[in-house]
Amino acid sequence: MKRNLQWIAVLGILAALLAGCARLFAPDPTGSLETLAPPPGTPGAAFAPDQILVKFKPGVTPEVARVVHARLGGQLVQIIPQIEVHVVRIPLGRVLEMVQAYLREELVEFAEPDYVATAFYVPNDPGYANQWALPKIQAPEAWDLTQGSSAVRIAILDTGIDQDHEDLAAKIVANKNFTTSRTVDDLYGHGTHVAGIAAAITDNGRGVAGVGFKSSLMNVKVLGDNGSGQYSWIANGIIWAADNGAHVINMSLGGSSTSSTLESAVKYAYGKGVVLVAAAGNDNTSTPSYPAYYPECIAVAATDPNDVKASFSNYGEWVDIAAPGVNIYSTLPNHNNRIRVRNYGYLSGTSMATPHVAGAAALLKAYYPSLTNAEIAQKLISTGDPTSGFTTNILRLNVYKALR
Repeated sequence: MKRNLQWIAVLGILAALLAGCARLFAPDPTGSLETLAPPPGTPGAAFAPDQILVKFKPGVTPEVARVVHARLGGQLVQIIPQIEVHVVRIPLGRVLEMVQAYLREELVEFAEPDYVATAFYVPNDPGYANQWALPKIQAPEAWDLTQGSSAVRIAILDTGIDQDHEDLAAKIVANKNFTTSRTVDDLYGHGTHVAGIAAAITDNGRGVAGVGFKSSLMNVKVLGDNGSGQYSWIANGIIWAADNGAHVINMSLGGSSTSSTLESAVKYAYGKGVVLVAAAGNDNTSTPSYPAYYPECIAVAATDPNDVKASFSNYGEWVDIAAPGVNIYSTLPNHNNRIRVRNYGYLSGTSMATPHVAGAAALLKAYYPSLTNAEIAQKLISTGDPTSGFTTNILRLNVYKALR
């Protein structure tokens, strides 16, 4: 009697399944389901063209599942036993149609394409192995989403940029000198190092990778050959960059005095939609540094490889975000300079942390062109990873999370 009841139950399920055949195979009045946007998944939502994944609801026997597969035209390839997911071979090119067919079954818990994953993008620059900061901020994962655009410009307001460096020269789209130096070139070394972090030529088999990848560089010299500069030079540089197409302004510089002139220049550029990123300073103090302190700027502190506040980094309520700033490997001038290291080398400071954020801002601008500077700043500041050692709760930059 018990066996007869079991067969009656099975036959009842089969009858219910067969009753839906006409509905499942009726023509789709809206056209082919393959024209629909693929469900969210890996970047580009790529998936195997002849395979889907199906899981039946608890209690569905293997016999009943086989009946469903046979009726819908699926061929069971494998069952992943730990999670009870069926790998199902289907007719070529009918992935989305078959997913929808399985989803209409009351006995199915879920059905989805068999998405395709790819290795995270790793550039072939030999110095990349020395750039611990890039995997820390998930730059390779970010580059799988976007490698930025040469149309997005990062203005480096600094000591200049080496004009013929193998990893930078092709990226420089503008030069302007507001100092008393006789050259736009970098005779100090600081600006070249900063520029490489932000947007060195990436995946060219040479040197290092830059966070901004394909982003362009504007060389705006506002610090002299001794590494210092007047506020008027900086203010002029901010305004010139804003007027000449900069989307992001990087200022790895700062002073201890506030200035209406400097603040006005910052407000001017911000009003034109520019993202302004500035170093918090290297005095291990909560005393403000300018222009970073101004609310229109993203103030950047520095962290070490363990996401701990760098010993030298400034801190405080006015600091917005942290980024790697200890032993950062990047470009240096290929000629004599004050740092006394040529081509490539290590430097530390909030000056090095800042261009990581600037490069990330450039990627966001390329990926989400309609975002305002305020929205880009909010994405960067709110999506990072936890840090320690600061007096306030600030996050360390994660460019992949910001893009997602």
